Amino acid sequence: MTPSAGNRSVARVIQSVRTLEGAGFLVNRPLPTPQLMEFDPFLLLDEMGPVELAPGEAKGAPDHPHRGFETVTYMLDGRMEHRDSQGNAGQLGSGDVQWMTAGAGVIHSEMPEPDFAQRGGRMHGFQLWVNLPRIDKMMRPRYQEIPAAKIPRATSADGKIQVRVIAGEALGAKAVIDTRTPISLLHYTVAQGGIVAQHMPGDHNVFAYVFDGSGEFGPAAIAAHERQMVVFENDGDQIRFAAADGRNPLQLLLISGLPLRQPVARYGPFVMNTKEEIATAVSDYQSGRFGKIAPAR
Repeated sequence: MTPSAGNRSVARVIQSVRTLEGAGFLVNRPLPTPQLMEFDPFLLLDEMGPVELAPGEAKGAPDHPHRGFETVTYMLDGRMEHRDSQGNAGQLGSGDVQWMTAGAGVIHSEMPEPDFAQRGGRMHGFQLWVNLPRIDKMMRPRYQEIPAAKIPRATSADGKIQVRVIAGEALGAKAVIDTRTPISLLHYTVAQGGIVAQHMPGDHNVFAYVFDGSGEFGPAAIAAHERQMVVFENDGDQIRFAAADGRNPLQLLLISGLPLRQPVARYGPFVMNTKEEIATAVSDYQSGRFGKIAPAR
């Protein structure tokens, strides 16, 4: 790739770690890890799978609370269903997105859809945690559920670059999701010979997570492959990358966000600004102020 003005350089490449979540499902986690605990305003990124599940093998995350941040679930394969203490319920299939703003507090469950759990199949998806600014941490919880058909998509003129625009803008397509924190969340697929030059605001923190194939990033063409996170310096307003030689196209999530630069107090599923607010969150949850999920009819 040819360097250009404003082209951000790569700060480092981080290998994800494999860990168990929920009732015991395997995830690849690039954030947080011992190498990088926080990346303001992002708190966590988990890649669920990809894995082929036998009948009855699928697991999920039973009832659990959240307060003070947002969870973004993006499914590539498989089917999940959710229910919460606000009375919301729904399902997520291939290409669907759920953007949950936990705000003041919610209890929810994320479990395999019963028919998928019985039959088994391929499971692959992502969950991103986005911190909320202090002013929004106690807002009323809300959901935005966007089916795959409504996620804007764009393709380059030469057909070598495809993008799904979950948040932000790319190749002239603009997201339909409303975010409390200014962020971009783009799913890029890049064939051999394709070179992406994506504008990003100069004041955003930016990273890419590669989940298939391999690529070259920044003016120095730093190599990264699947299950690696590429962290960019804040030294420009353009992110450039290309697919490396290989059998599979490069697939990645390109994620940026305006840093909040506020104190972070974190305890499991609660993310606030002070230890006192965490203690209040725990007390509110234990005393039942988050409500409860009504039994399925």
